[in-house]
Amino acid sequence: MADFSFWIIFSNLLLATRWTILLSLIAFAGGGLVGAALLYMRVSHHAWARRCAILWIEFFQGTPLLMQLFLLFFGLALFGLEASPWTAAALALTFWTSAFLAEIWRGCVEAIPRGQWEASESLALTFSQQMRYVILPQALRIAVPPTVGFSVQVVKGTALASIIGFVELTKAGTMLNNATFRPFLVYALVALIYFALCYPLSWSARKLEARLHAAG
Repeated sequence: MADFSFWIIFSNLLLATRWTILLSLIAFAGGGLVGAALLYMRVSHHAWARRCAILWIEFFQGTPLLMQLFLLFFGLALFGLEASPWTAAALALTFWTSAFLAEIWRGCVEAIPRGQWEASESLALTFSQQMRYVILPQALRIAVPPTVGFSVQVVKGTALASIIGFVELTKAGTMLNNATFRPFLVYALVALIYFALCYPLSWSARKLEARLHAAG
C-alpha cells in the first residue's frame, strides 16, 4: 500500500510539473520579447524611452513578485477585467522576467567596446542598424550564460503562482499533503522535481560561462 501511495503522489506531482514547465516557458519567451523591447528603449538616444524603460525595470525589480501577482489577479477586477490564475500568473511572471532580462542584456550591450559603436557610426549606420549588425551579434555571445542562468529563477518563481490558486508543482504538493498527511514524502518529491528542472539549467550556464572565458 505504501508503494501504491508513493506512485500516486509522484504521478500527480509529475502531472502538475507540466504546468510549471509551461508557465516557465511562457514567462521566459514573453519576458524575452518584452525585455528585448526594453533593451532597445534603455540604450536608445531618446530620453523619454530611457526613462520609461527605467521606470518599468525599477518597478518590477524593486517590488516583490508576490505583490505583482496579487495586483494582477485582484487589481484587474477594479477595471472590470476578470483575470484567471493562469492569466495573472503568466502576465506577472512575463513582466517580472522582462525587467531582469532587459538589465542582463543591457550589461552585455554595454560590455561591447565603445570603439565598435564609433566604427559603426562612421559607416553612417542608423541606431537600429548598429544594434542589428554590429552590437547585438557580439553581445549575444556574452549574454547566453547569464540568460540561461536566470531561467532557473523563472522556474523557481512559478512556485509563487500557487498563492493565487494556480495549480503548479508547489500547489499540487500542498494539495497532496493535505490529502495524504505525508509532508516529508510529498515535499521531498517536490524538491527533487525542482532540482531535476533547475540543475541542468544551472549546469549549462556554468559550462557556457567557462567556455566563454576560455574563448576570451
